[in-house]
Amino acid sequence: MYLASGWNAYEILDAGNGDKLERWGDVTLLRPDPQAIWTMRDAAARADAVYYRSASGGGHWEYKKQLPEQWTIAYRDLRFIVRPTGFKHTGLFPEQAVNWDWMRERIEAHGKRTGRRAKVLNLFAYTGGATCACAKAGAEVVHVDAAKGMVAWAKDNAAASGLETAPIRYLVDDCVKFVRREIRRGNRYDGILMDPPSYGRGPTGEMWKIEDDLFSLVGLCAELLSDDPCFFLINSYTTGLAPTVLSNVLKLALPDGHTEADEIGLPIRRGNLVLPCGASGRWTPHE
Repeated sequence: MYLASGWNAYEILDAGNGDKLERWGDVTLLRPDPQAIWTMRDAAARADAVYYRSASGGGHWEYKKQLPEQWTIAYRDLRFIVRPTGFKHTGLFPEQAVNWDWMRERIEAHGKRTGRRAKVLNLFAYTGGATCACAKAGAEVVHVDAAKGMVAWAKDNAAASGLETAPIRYLVDDCVKFVRREIRRGNRYDGILMDPPSYGRGPTGEMWKIEDDLFSLVGLCAELLSDDPCFFLINSYTTGLAPTVLSNVLKLALPDGHTEADEIGLPIRRGNLVLPCGASGRWTPHE
């Protein structure tokens, strides 16, 4: 398993009964997590805010004490804005830190080997955790997401991490259409990562379904790889999409190289447990 165990400002204190109790800096939140099917003693009393799902869809936060609308937490030399939303999310997926570290290592090694700045494409880029990590490692990053609000949040995260002047290009766009245009333009990237949803819509209603569209998108992205690439990463939260599926996609769609895939997870303080958080597939060229 790829375990994101390097956090100081974040941790899962406990999990069970379909929930996880998390510490985000000085704030504790209780949020639903369908993977936590084992039991846990009452956690609501230990949380500063609890997210309750609605039977009709969505849900709401119930605050036990006054909390700021948003606050900042750190991971290594990165800073991220945490903001509880009406859809239970906070704007950050802490388990991705294990992938941030891996990409930073690849980018830094690429720079030492080639003497130039790596160019990275981040698709379905959300609030830019990976964008900030890659930029901190010295990469030029193109950040693409269909949601205007998420792209604005990504810019705020970059500013919080001291990356206001970093070479990051932000685009509100449909990822598949953008990749097709980049192929026609002849643009190339040394690193490509994507974190696609199970289902989604582009800015003008384009439909995305991961089972139908992932393999063809990775195939298109293969045409964008430079002659001296450093990595390709797929992350997925889709239930039932096993790590082996991601490995197979990478092996078939990309040039010959080293491919691996595994579950991704976060440690739980109680009982030395681990919470699974999806899967990641990684490709690197033969060296």
